[in-house]
Amino acid sequence: MTKALTLPLLIIAIPIAICCRAGAEEKPAASDWRTPAELSNYRTTPRYDETMAYLRRVAAAAPRQVKFETFGKTGEGRDLVAIIFAGDGIFDPAALHRAGRPILLLQNAIHAGEMDGKDACLALARDMVVTKTRASLLDRAVVVIIPIYNADGHERVSAYNRINQNGPEEMGWRTDAVNLNLNRDYMKADAIETRAFLRLWNRWLPDYFVDNHVTDGADFQYDVTYAVDTGPDVSPATAEWQRSAVAPYLEKSVTDSGHLISPYFSFIDESDPSKGAALTQDVPRFSTGYGVVQSRPAMLVEMHMLKDYKTRVTGNYEIMRALLEVINRDASKLVENNRAADAATIAAGKAHDQQAKFPLRLKASSETAPVHFRGYKFERVPSDISGKTWIQYSHEPLEIMVPRPVKLEVAAAVAPPAAYLVPAQWSEVIDRLTAHGIAMRRTTAAWSGEVETYRCERMHWQERPFEGRHPITAIGDLSEHPDARPLCRPVREKLSFPAGSALVALDQRAAKVAIHFLEPDGPDSAVAWGFFDAIFEQKEYGEDYVLEKLAREMMAKDPKLKEEFQNKLATDKEFAGSSFARLNFFFQRSPWWDQRQGLYPVGRLSSLAGLPVAK
Repeated sequence: MTKALTLPLLIIAIPIAICCRAGAEEKPAASDWRTPAELSNYRTTPRYDETMAYLRRVAAAAPRQVKFETFGKTGEGRDLVAIIFAGDGIFDPAALHRAGRPILLLQNAIHAGEMDGKDACLALARDMVVTKTRASLLDRAVVVIIPIYNADGHERVSAYNRINQNGPEEMGWRTDAVNLNLNRDYMKADAIETRAFLRLWNRWLPDYFVDNHVTDGADFQYDVTYAVDTGPDVSPATAEWQRSAVAPYLEKSVTDSGHLISPYFSFIDESDPSKGAALTQDVPRFSTGYGVVQSRPAMLVEMHMLKDYKTRVTGNYEIMRALLEVINRDASKLVENNRAADAATIAAGKAHDQQAKFPLRLKASSETAPVHFRGYKFERVPSDISGKTWIQYSHEPLEIMVPRPVKLEVAAAVAPPAAYLVPAQWSEVIDRLTAHGIAMRRTTAAWSGEVETYRCERMHWQERPFEGRHPITAIGDLSEHPDARPLCRPVREKLSFPAGSALVALDQRAAKVAIHFLEPDGPDSAVAWGFFDAIFEQKEYGEDYVLEKLAREMMAKDPKLKEEFQNKLATDKEFAGSSFARLNFFFQRSPWWDQRQGLYPVGRLSSLAGLPVAK
């Protein structure tokens, strides 16, 4: 799609990189505050050490307003660094929250080939506290910048890491050192970097979160695109503020700065944008989807890959500058919206209204409305290479109206319990809940009781790995179908829980995270990601000669069972062709079958009465 346009750009850029590298190494004078990217006229982006050196220089120039914080290490041992900017020198998160000061978390280089946000943040840092041309951005807001989140990927440098991207000359790699995409890891938290990030999140609990990226996908005129969540899984006050206050200001202010901005476009058919724009749920494996379940507004910034690097970096700067202006202007409203969202979550957990439904999955409405799209004229031709339709873009502007769903609607919801009880032996699940900042109490003695839980059946595992796992899915590939789901039905069972089991009450601020992780139907649940795979394994088997005899005895005693077996033979070819499945049919219906197979071990509690838990 865009590759036909991008490759010539890369071929032109490579000789320039070779002949001009000396210019990128220019040493600035002590009074020269140009960023490394500016010094190279945006041909290059600084490496990890050079980036940190520039920021330490900024901190030395404004020690009262800047603080470095190391919040972890990468797999290869690099420091994960956040830099905090506070106009009045207050760096204590608790004190800032008490004072009603909004905290903005700016994250860069989670995909470390996408460097635009990092270089824009270096310029923003300088202008807030050194040149002070943007000092007003710290009037009320405190800014926490992660300059390089995926630091190991950042140092896997090559001119060939991003075939779709026009500059800089060299860039980092998409994934971390163990090849995990950190922007698919927020809920399952497999990566060492993710768990470090979650510690940072829980320490600062930002009021607004921005994740800076560069697009893949269609070619169009806009150089700055963004996305904010306003669906039914977002607090109504927050959704309305994003829709009516944030978006209009960003679009006017960034446009006035000379950049072309739009809400982010992805298309139903990437080979034909005229068919319409897609609208999908921002699920919590993603950065901004994680903001939703943490009840915090978030924004995804996507600079357009085919624009030159200077245009992209300066555009990224302008959208962050504009957002900070809104946050300072609406500081009290933003903080109050977040407090109200947290209070509503806690109140819902205390009330435990069994009629209330919590949205787990969203879908686009069938109703669409036309939206204005500024693209480029294109041709669609059959490809003798791929066998698909090949879209060829020109650079001739095209302005058309394309259909887009009006809104997101709830596709699957659940009535949350008062609390979940996770058996102590499922320690990996408990560890993930701890990483997310979920408050838990431990049982002080063994306890057995009837609880609501789930029986899961007809499970299917994705054949090829996705983010280091083989997720459970009922309809295809989880990487392509975020609405894929296990098939679980609610049941009441008597379960036993050892001492030390984790009680997760839902009268807490982060309850939405717990619900998404512990409800099997959640798009990024522990079940979906394979944390409970062992419960689906058959561990005892009968020898064929034993089961042959058992099958005949069972059919002789139960004519209906015999009829069920014969019907399945007639209608299910796969079953009929498998001797194992045919004999296992009877084993599953015998007293020897493992009644725990497929039984979800987490209990859903409607009351905590009689439960032995520490206060």
